[in-house]
Amino acid sequence: QVQLVESGGGLVQPGGSLRLSCTTSGFFFSGYYMNWYRQAPGKERELVAGISSDGSSTKYADSVKGRFTISRDNVANTMYLQMNSLKPDDTAVYYCNVRVYRERWGQGTQVTVSS
Repeated sequence: QVQLVESGGGLVQPGGSLRLSCTTSGFFFSGYYMNWYRQAPGKERELVAGISSDGSSTKYADSVKGRFTISRDNVANTMYLQMNSLKPDDTAVYYCNVRVYRERWGQGTQVTVSS
């Protein structure tokens, strides 16, 4: 079955960096567009970044452009999100997402940006 497992979250000070990973199994990873979403307390889940199946095309929310970088390793079946210059507003649970017949989600990883 399709499995998505996020890791790499944690507590970081403003201005710091984190690298999230999404390890996948159960589907043909290199054939699918992948996304990172996040959900802050009391807010709707929002799209953070997306990457094409071969990694050649990416998109970002305006709020993270220039600070976050999405990437993927189609040999390791893993997607990444490098987050730099983190702000308190980046605090959220981060989820990886793929549409394989239907939307699929991981369990999420908590990112907290606070001094």
